[in-house]
Amino acid sequence: MESIWQAGVTLPTFPSYKGDERCEVLIVGGGIAGLLTAYFLHRRGVRYMLIEKDRICGGTTGHTTAKITVQHGLCYDALRERYGTETARVYLHANGAAFRRFAELCEGIDCDYEIADHTVYLTEDRRQLEREMRTLERIDATAEFCERPALPFPTAGGIRFAGQAQFHPLKFLSALVGELNIFERTQLLAVKGNRALTSGGLITAKRIVIATHFPLLNRHGAYFLKLYQHRSYVLALQNAARLDGMYVDGSAHGLSFRNYGDMLLLGGGGHRTGKQGGNWRELRDFAAAHYPNATERYAWAAQDCMSLDGMPYIGAYSRHTPELLVASGFHKWGMTGSMLAAMLLADAVIEKRNEYAPFFTPSRSIFTKQLAANAWESTRNLLSLSTRRCPHMGCALKWNAAEHSWDCPCHGSRFGEDGHVIENPANRDIEP
Repeated sequence: MESIWQAGVTLPTFPSYKGDERCEVLIVGGGIAGLLTAYFLHRRGVRYMLIEKDRICGGTTGHTTAKITVQHGLCYDALRERYGTETARVYLHANGAAFRRFAELCEGIDCDYEIADHTVYLTEDRRQLEREMRTLERIDATAEFCERPALPFPTAGGIRFAGQAQFHPLKFLSALVGELNIFERTQLLAVKGNRALTSGGLITAKRIVIATHFPLLNRHGAYFLKLYQHRSYVLALQNAARLDGMYVDGSAHGLSFRNYGDMLLLGGGGHRTGKQGGNWRELRDFAAAHYPNATERYAWAAQDCMSLDGMPYIGAYSRHTPELLVASGFHKWGMTGSMLAAMLLADAVIEKRNEYAPFFTPSRSIFTKQLAANAWESTRNLLSLSTRRCPHMGCALKWNAAEHSWDCPCHGSRFGEDGHVIENPANRDIEP
């Protein structure tokens, strides 16, 4: 399942780790969050190492739709209702800072960075859009109500943020990583205190950053309850009508749109990992109805970690592990989320105060309806009969006919037909 981004870029390669070394910071995970954290530490002269169990950018980073925006669905009214207006305002400003850092870095890189408006639409429930708009006005966001988004079907309206951006993520990262201290095909096996046992030897670090998409360590933080994973699907269509800007449905099961070159990237068909969903079939049906002359060039899928409240977890892994840090739960908005995480983590490492950090702490309250749903899903699948069990926490695996994989409904681990693990948090294979 090669994405449009992977098709056109050859990333630098790095050696595997062998030895017994010390550093100030060990970063685990070679996606965009880990790589940007390494980049910022490199620029600050901090002695760091980054390990990746396979190849850098091989997971969600290489399968994103690559939108850079502060508009993360209809999130602001939900944040205001849960945490208050100030938290909604901070979330806007924090992601605005991440957006500006992207613009600064992309200025000197040939990564197809371009400014485009971003619109969240709904096909029904205009009142939800109006509530979101009122909250955006309270926090002084520069957004506008859009009566008729330029989409090939009727809507209840939309909310547009002008001046957002889109880019080619692997061209961007390829230009940044060449001088970084990276070790590929190096798997983390265990962490004890400030020591990390890897497949190539021991690494001792003052601080360890877990940037592995879904946090791997179950002993701390209760991420097996605080996160679930969601799959979504993308088609790259040639000869489809060009859209003016980027669009995403504000509901849980709608469609997203953006152009890249002469192709339309159509996203949707999503579902909780391990459950049934529309997948590419839904997208192909839509394309046949609305873009009958289009040709499918690429098809791929992505997997996202969903937090309990829509905000990512960035900071200390738990209250009891201040030297163990984490970045996860970007809730489908991994571009600005990863940049924000890298900025916050780089400040935390050098003990520089960051005004946004307290709002994203992973130790914030977890008592939400989603927590109960996650706990129920885990309990139900633990009690299910199945010959195939996930090695992460023992849940029953479900067959994903669309992608020919065994998927875990509890925490989102996935395995190929041959039993090879292809999505964490599981860190070992199953019997084929």
